Amino acid sequence: MLEKPLVIFKLTILFFFFISFSYAELLNPKSTIGPKEVVKIQLSGLQQNDLEYKDSGIEQTWKFAHPNNKRVTGPLSKFKMMIKSDTYGMMINHLSHTITELGSNDKRAQFEVIILDKDKIYHKFNWQVEKYTVDGSLKDCWLTTMVSSPIPLGSSI
Repeated sequence: MLEKPLVIFKLTILFFFFISFSYAELLNPKSTIGPKEVVKIQLSGLQQNDLEYKDSGIEQTWKFAHPNNKRVTGPLSKFKMMIKSDTYGMMINHLSHTITELGSNDKRAQFEVIILDKDKIYHKFNWQVEKYTVDGSLKDCWLTTMVSSPIPLGSSI
């Protein structure tokens, strides 16, 4: 008779254990994450947008957006709509990407990003990150300040 409540208790514990670990934590900006790594984190999130949960990749990208960028593109709900629009939608679940540094200094870095979208069409973006200099939790973190409109480069076929 005691076995049934014990089994139910164990199953309840397992259920809550798996629920608590079903969503991995998104990365937060840290001063130890370099400029190219920020771009990689954002692109990897967008490449696997729904991996952790619906739109987790867009939310990961948002976490590394500069506050000035967020003022223009935010709030998060508006940012999600922008990323899913025809202008930037090819970033969602893209097949591959390359990141080439165009230039950098101790405050700003520019990259050329080429994405192969799920329709096997290449798109080029200019991606800029800047080191945040205002005191607070983001001080000395590299954050995205600008992503250009895509330039279609044609099909991979």
